[in-house]
Amino acid sequence: MRFLIFSSAVTAALRVLCLICLAVILGGPTQAFEIEDQRRFGPAAGAAGADVLRVLSTTDTDLLAPLVESFLRTRPTVVVDYVTVSSSELMRAVVEDGAGFDLAVSSALDLQTKLANDGYTRAHSPAGRLRIPDWAVWRDHVFAFSQEPASIVLSPAAFEGLEMPRSRQALMSLLRRYPNRFRGRIGTYDVEKSGLGYLFATQDLRTSESFWRMMEIFGSLDLRLYCCSGEMIEAVARGELAIAYNVLGSYARARDDLAERIEIVDPQDYTNMMLRTAVVLQGAERPDLAGAFIDHLLRAAWGNGRDPDYPFPRYATAKTNPTAALRPIQMGPGLLVFLDRLKRARFLEEWRSTVLQK
Repeated sequence: MRFLIFSSAVTAALRVLCLICLAVILGGPTQAFEIEDQRRFGPAAGAAGADVLRVLSTTDTDLLAPLVESFLRTRPTVVVDYVTVSSSELMRAVVEDGAGFDLAVSSALDLQTKLANDGYTRAHSPAGRLRIPDWAVWRDHVFAFSQEPASIVLSPAAFEGLEMPRSRQALMSLLRRYPNRFRGRIGTYDVEKSGLGYLFATQDLRTSESFWRMMEIFGSLDLRLYCCSGEMIEAVARGELAIAYNVLGSYARARDDLAERIEIVDPQDYTNMMLRTAVVLQGAERPDLAGAFIDHLLRAAWGNGRDPDYPFPRYATAKTNPTAALRPIQMGPGLLVFLDRLKRARFLEEWRSTVLQK
């Protein structure tokens, strides 16, 4: 995600003031969870007594803004307060802080499933005759509105004279042959801090027998860890990284300004497909508006015709062949396995010992 950069004491003070104002808007004290960005949308943004929809999201504001604005075009009395956080901070806000939001949007499908399973969400029945794929809904609580690949983003300059790797095996072979060329220039999520990174890593473990071997190679070459896809994509574009592993392909493809400096690879052996989801929170003050916004997202994703405001690539909605390269992460209680405290602790312990080879 893109972070707002405040380069002086004055702008830093303004940011603190904005966060305090946001806390007042949300109807409580300053939040303990970390906010990355916040924006207020709507023609009634400056009017008293407006209907307010409070959205807590891991999706970059700029990416979802067109859909927020199209939602508001026929709602002149509605305001959307859109707050961006990391997936782990979203969980903290909902579970620990009980923050006053109506809707949660997240790329971490397993954490959204856990919120629903643990009673932090409420059921919603989409209006109209929306043809939503069966696999895009779980128990009328969790609704998927995108499919997005876990991609590898490469620096063409770093691979000059070499063939671009199109699979994990090809990538590992190159790293074994040219370790000094790529040392300190490989990045991926810090899975201890990133919910999406943890989801991608555990899905890799489920799918590939060579997962730990690849992590061992990464670790031996001084792997660099990041919070989010946006930072990795920009690091590749600047030439700091040669390889960014398990990056959200949708974010990379949205960066037209970086197209000449990055190459996006969806691995041919398999590509995990993340489902971005929305849930109505149990403590929602405006569940009606939250449900209407979910319907808007679902119509954009699965409705007839192409919504020009829909920012994500479109893939086939049929159930994927198990042998196909594109593999949507399946909704359901199976996602909760690696969220078990003991299993998570064991995975993170092995991950640390493998990639942090200091």
